[in-house]
Amino acid sequence: MNSLFGFFGGMHPRGLSLRRLLLIYLLLPQAVLWIAGGIATYKLAAGYANLAIDASLTQATRALARQLKPIGNGLLIDFPRAAQDVLEADPSDRLLYTVSSPPGQFILGNENLSATKPISNPRLNDPYYYDVKLPPNNNRSGSEHMRVSALYLAYGESKAGKQTMLVQVARNSANREAMTRRILFDTLLPLSVLILLMSMIVSAAIRAGLAPLNRLRNEVEARAPGDLTPLKLESAPKELQSLARALNELLASVERSVVAQKRFIGDAAHQLRTPLAGLKSQTELALQAPCDAEQRARLERVHLSATRSAHLVTQLLTLARADPESAMVKDRTNFDLQRFATDVVAEWVPRALKAGVDLGMSERHQAAVPVRANALLLREALANLLDNAIHYAGRHAEVTVLVRTEAGEARLEVEDTGPGIAEEDRERAMERFVRVTDTGNGCGLGLPIVKEIVERHAGQVRLESVVPHGLRVIVRLPLAPSTPSTE
Repeated sequence: MNSLFGFFGGMHPRGLSLRRLLLIYLLLPQAVLWIAGGIATYKLAAGYANLAIDASLTQATRALARQLKPIGNGLLIDFPRAAQDVLEADPSDRLLYTVSSPPGQFILGNENLSATKPISNPRLNDPYYYDVKLPPNNNRSGSEHMRVSALYLAYGESKAGKQTMLVQVARNSANREAMTRRILFDTLLPLSVLILLMSMIVSAAIRAGLAPLNRLRNEVEARAPGDLTPLKLESAPKELQSLARALNELLASVERSVVAQKRFIGDAAHQLRTPLAGLKSQTELALQAPCDAEQRARLERVHLSATRSAHLVTQLLTLARADPESAMVKDRTNFDLQRFATDVVAEWVPRALKAGVDLGMSERHQAAVPVRANALLLREALANLLDNAIHYAGRHAEVTVLVRTEAGEARLEVEDTGPGIAEEDRERAMERFVRVTDTGNGCGLGLPIVKEIVERHAGQVRLESVVPHGLRVIVRLPLAPSTPSTE
């Protein structure tokens, strides 16, 4: 048993679930015990079968001995032929007998049986039991296993004293083995049913015992990447509660770190907006004043850097507002996405015209598209998409915005006829501070901000190519569950 548990301790759980590992730990010993129980039952059944056969053989041996009557120094054998026929009637359960006196000197019965070696100094009137294997003869082709009862008796009187007589009765072992198998079957059948029921109970108990662990796994898997709220497992076992407390402490530590980082980014962005705005104003005034070409080139580079820095600060503030812990994310209203997008596009038309881009709304869908979202954050997302399209599509390009419903979702599309984004770069384009092109003055936060805001509203963002060239950004949002109040 120690070696068995040593085997369990050495099992490598890699690739096995905890439930399967527990089933192996609990059911494998049951299988071993079932095999051991079967062997023990077989030996016990054989012992009881031998006891029953030995009792019948003893009775037959004594009955045969009573038919031998001593007369002086001789024996009178009163054994009619009918009795012999009864003993030898069943070929499947043959009963052989032999009488020898002195022991080993055949007198009556089966001569093969009398050839067995007699016992030296035997006890008189006490039967002996043993198994013998009779060799083949004319009546059978193979050897035959027999169970023998041997009884030593004293008879007669002579000058040398009483003589010894050996009476043996043997029975075929076939019935004994059949009885053993039947006892074994009758014992193992209910034992097997019991083991099966126990295995089912053990499996159900393991499933019930692991249910809190499954709930913990489901709770963790169902969480959004930025959800750091504590885990709730009040009814879980103590061991799992300890694990949950450790995880909650880790989540709290991570949340404090993330909040501190977000606060720093937000505070720094707020503090930088004013000096950057002042720097831009000063460079614009300096560019309006007369100066030489070299000074103007330097002022233009300073102005461009200030403009990019101000844009970066604005983007960082937008990311801070889109953070899951931000109150703005939770402040949502119902409105018509169709009308909302039309208003935002109208605001961006002057900028598009200045950049030489044809910006407009598609009229393929005129019905209201109700959504529930934070209007300010969604405006930031759409503004980033329009800004990207205008900056990267190039002059004389077309930018079209389309709002419609599809498969029970609201769908917002921004399509341009610019160079687009290569398929292998689309996934990278969604990462922060990653620029897939050297053109423009972007900082690599436009599409990540859109993705962050849309995912906070349980939506998805996808990039597609436009034939013959261009890019289509598709934003999918859940429809509002009730009738919206349009803005």
